[in-house]
Amino acid sequence: MTSFLTKTPVLWLLFAGFVLQSVGFGVIMAIWDFTVIDEMSDPEKVRGHIAAMSETQRLVHVWTTATLDVAYPLTYGALFAGLALTRFPSIWAAPAIAVIPVDLAEGFVQVIALLGNDQLIELKAILTPLKLVLFGIAAFIALAAFLLAVRSRLTSKTS
Repeated sequence: MTSFLTKTPVLWLLFAGFVLQSVGFGVIMAIWDFTVIDEMSDPEKVRGHIAAMSETQRLVHVWTTATLDVAYPLTYGALFAGLALTRFPSIWAAPAIAVIPVDLAEGFVQVIALLGNDQLIELKAILTPLKLVLFGIAAFIALAAFLLAVRSRLTSKTS
């Protein structure tokens, strides 16, 4: 599996998917005029935000979370892990792998809350910061791997 994730065409495909999915979130939020709760960790703020949404906005958020936000961590997790594996020992891909189930669990909590059951919403106080930290670490490692690959390519062309 690791050799598959490190192939250049696979990384480009994952990158394109990551960009398109990122844009998709922006388009959906702009069309239906709402902010997603994905980066909110305070349960009371999440409750207030959900309460302020229209029924249509909540439904769109549910569908966005249950579709696009399920594909998103699979895409960026694979991209970040693949990039890390191109330049570093496999342990460096751990944050990229670990963020996937955390993001998916957060999405599950959000869908339940958006559907009117906020019994699990307290988990956002743990899941959201954990997701953001793991994402940041994984993104940093992926960027470092990418920059090392670019440097390697540039120095091999000048040699």
